[in-house]
Amino acid sequence: MLLLMIEKGMPIDAVITADTGMEFPEMYEHLAKLDDYLYREREIHFTTLRHPKGFEWLMFEEPKQKQSAIENRMNYGVPLYGNGWPGMKVRWCTGQLKTHLIDAEVRNLKGKYHALHYVGIAADEPKRIKQEQYPLVEWKIDEKEALKICYMHGYDWGGLYEIYHRCSCWCCPFQRIDELKKMRKYHPQLWKRLLEMDRRALAQFGDNPLGKFKENWTVEQLEKRFALEDMQLSFLLVRMDNCILTQKNK
Repeated sequence: MLLLMIEKGMPIDAVITADTGMEFPEMYEHLAKLDDYLYREREIHFTTLRHPKGFEWLMFEEPKQKQSAIENRMNYGVPLYGNGWPGMKVRWCTGQLKTHLIDAEVRNLKGKYHALHYVGIAADEPKRIKQEQYPLVEWKIDEKEALKICYMHGYDWGGLYEIYHRCSCWCCPFQRIDELKKMRKYHPQLWKRLLEMDRRALAQFGDNPLGKFKENWTVEQLEKRFALEDMQLSFLLVRMDNCILTQKNK
């Protein structure tokens, strides 16, 4: 959306993004590259919004304030601080690290200026459309076409979209298991951090939705599963090589 708005000569006074602190390294490199282009074309930089404490503080340390939350935690024997892993019903990460920050900044700008808010939602995301401006929808550009346009302009996210279906926070528990397996392979240092976070969550909150990465899986269990799958694949490849050698020998 930003690339096309610049090319079409549309007015841009601010570009707002929220940084959760848990993006892939390639995403930060991409944002820096795009920020340089924005400055060259319009002499403005991104307005990057961040929670003052960050993801891990919210996950492990934020004290509970509401009496109902305190009583509920006490009834279940859960510590009175930290939000644990995000869940489908309580996606505190999206709220506190993204939408609340952006919404507050947009309200502030609209209160000061007669501002239009452009949102980069694609034409094939109708459920996300609300009461703002959606250029990609107006131009009938879906996600696939938008990605193609970015590639044509030299923006490839360091190959992230060639590995992953979506590139949200690397620690997101809503990722598909096959995506997590790819992270273990292509981003082993992040996978190591995820293991450490999961062990800490289980130790702090216990075997419940706050402490468990997925409903039926801890990250440690996924590590064992992926290691076993790798071992089985290696064994199969060795057997195939032996068969080929045997056939050649014959």
